[in-house]
Amino acid sequence: MATTHEGACLCGAVSFEIEGDFERFFLCHCKRCRKGTGSAHASNLFSSTATLTWNNGENKIRTYQIPGARHSKSFCTECGGALPRQSADGTMVIVPAGSLDTPVELRPVGHIYCADRADWDDCLHELPEFERLPE
Repeated sequence: MATTHEGACLCGAVSFEIEGDFERFFLCHCKRCRKGTGSAHASNLFSSTATLTWNNGENKIRTYQIPGARHSKSFCTECGGALPRQSADGTMVIVPAGSLDTPVELRPVGHIYCADRADWDDCLHELPEFERLPE
């Protein structure tokens, strides 16, 4: 029995369902993923067998494809929230892990494109942790 995952954008205007299992989970530090997320890395799940179904808001989805490259990013036109997409060749469903509302059993298998890692993204595990924004 295949796993079902549900997710949505930040504002909830777009929601989706993923039917199937994820095979890989990478934290990508390439410059394009850092620019696209505004963070240290993208956290993407990959599946060659899953099916992506849009539950609502499909008309609010835009995909930016970098000209001449395989890199793309799908997002909600209302809030800019990251959304799943098909790979350029159609063989893979790529899901931003943070867009899911259901738990993911698979743990990241590794960091990729570390040569592009941000200069401030070092030893972050040593920083203090807070339950909310410190005063």
